[in-house]
Amino acid sequence: MKLMAEKQKIRPLYSQLQGYLSQGPNADGKTSVISDPDFWNHYNKTIDELNDISGNNYDHLEVQPIRGQAASWVPIQTYRSKLGGLISRLHGQFFSDEPAPFGSMPSTIIRQSQQQTQSFQIQMLLEIQSTIDEKIRQFEKGSKEQTFLQKVKSSLASIANITQLVALLLKVGHEVGLTIEQIAKIFS
Repeated sequence: MKLMAEKQKIRPLYSQLQGYLSQGPNADGKTSVISDPDFWNHYNKTIDELNDISGNNYDHLEVQPIRGQAASWVPIQTYRSKLGGLISRLHGQFFSDEPAPFGSMPSTIIRQSQQQTQSFQIQMLLEIQSTIDEKIRQFEKGSKEQTFLQKVKSSLASIANITQLVALLLKVGHEVGLTIEQIAKIFS
């Protein structure tokens, strides 16, 4: 119940921050700085309000302008990254049960998952190759078992997942005249 009440108090600020980001300047090459203090002042006041409502401290995400001789400015990238970081943090703390505010968040997770899967597959194939190298020496030259292991080893580079590996083992085993039990015995 407490979280629900906090969410309702924070939601207007969460939406306001998303509005700041969507309507704020982009680093489109025309300029790389914001020189209008209203941008960072409104944003920093929203953080103060968020601190009061939530009981948390988000001051580290405030935008600090760079003070020059004639004026102050903030790099657009700094403004956008702090603002986006705060929105993402609020999403994670209070609104994780809702769709993410940025389209890139899920794809980042998907990319990381794909990289982890690829790393696992590569590691698995290297371990299988190492096992095959070890097992090949245990069988007579020209035997069904050694021929089987050599053919499997030469085809490992084309394997992308465990299903393809199992299919390869069964296919090559059948080609050289081995039963499933004999294949299992080779790797035991």
